This record gives sequence, structure tokens and C-alpha cells, in this order.
Amino acid sequence: MKRPPASLRSRALAWLAQREHSRSELRRKLLRLAQQHAERAAGSDDSCDDVGGAARDPSDRSDPTEPVEALLDWLEARAYLSDERFVESRVRVRAAGLGTRRIQGELARHGLKLDAQPLQALRDSELQRARLLWQRKFGSVPANERERARQMRFLAGRGFPGEVIRCVLSEGGRTEAADDA
Repeated sequence: MKRPPASLRSRALAWLAQREHSRSELRRKLLRLAQQHAERAAGSDDSCDDVGGAARDPSDRSDPTEPVEALLDWLEARAYLSDERFVESRVRVRAAGLGTRRIQGELARHGLKLDAQPLQALRDSELQRARLLWQRKFGSVPANERERARQMRFLAGRGFPGEVIRCVLSEGGRTEAADDA
């Protein structure tokens, strides 16, 4: 006999125990799960109780958004779910390998944006983060234009602006610590 599926609340808490989620991301996951639960329940109710064998009307199913929204409100009220913590976590994890533009795009996909202070801190550290990333990936000045273009595409794909990319490649990845030695 198959084990019954986990309740929405226990599944949400398990996901939040693994990492921070935005409200929109958790809503999407929970709605998908609630829909699967509803489909399974409808599949087990497909037996025809009517003498005429008429099937159930699919519009009789309840809307899964109401319990999901109630659960999300419950999680936020108890501080299990926080968009602010999600933003802080995402910035902390992504800052080492991505530029500000890419981080902002990722947050926008979750319906969130950076506040002014963390945004400025990211912009202020962008050159240093790009240098470190370039050093880890390449470590040497490009030998030709083809290699230079490849390195530029790599940094641009990570969300660094053109002026930062040009500065990193023109300096050859030198950092202030290396310059002082």
C-alpha cells in the first residue's frame, strides 16, 4: 500500500528547512502539489456511483489556491517565510559569482527587488568580485582577440557591466593586494 502524500504544510516546512524561498516560488510549488493531490483524489473517485454511469463534472473540484494562500499567510505570520530573508540569502549566495545585473534579474523573476543600500553595496564591490571571478576562471591575460572576446562574454553572461569587464581585462585581473606587494 502506497504511503499517503505529505500535507501541504509539512511539505512547505520541509522546503523551507532546506533553503529560503520567496512567496511566489513557494506558491508555485504548493499549487503544483495541491493540483497533484486533487488529481489523485479525483482519480480515486472516478468510480461511477450513478446508475446511469455519468462521470463527475470536472468543475466540481475545489480551487487549490485558497488553502495555499492561507498556508502562505500562516507561514509568514510565524516568520517561517520571509521575502526579505530570501533576498538577503540569494544575494549572499550569488554575489561571489554573478554581477549585480544578473542578481537583480533573478530576484525580479521572483517578483522582488533589491533595496537601495544592498544594491549600492553590490555595485561598490562589483569590480572586485569580477576580478576574483576572472582570476579563478582564467588567471591570465588573453593571448589574442578571440580569447579576449571569450573572456568578455563569460563576464557579461555573469551579469557584469561592460565598463567593469573592460577594466578587469585591461588590468589583467590585478587586485589592490597584488599591487601593494
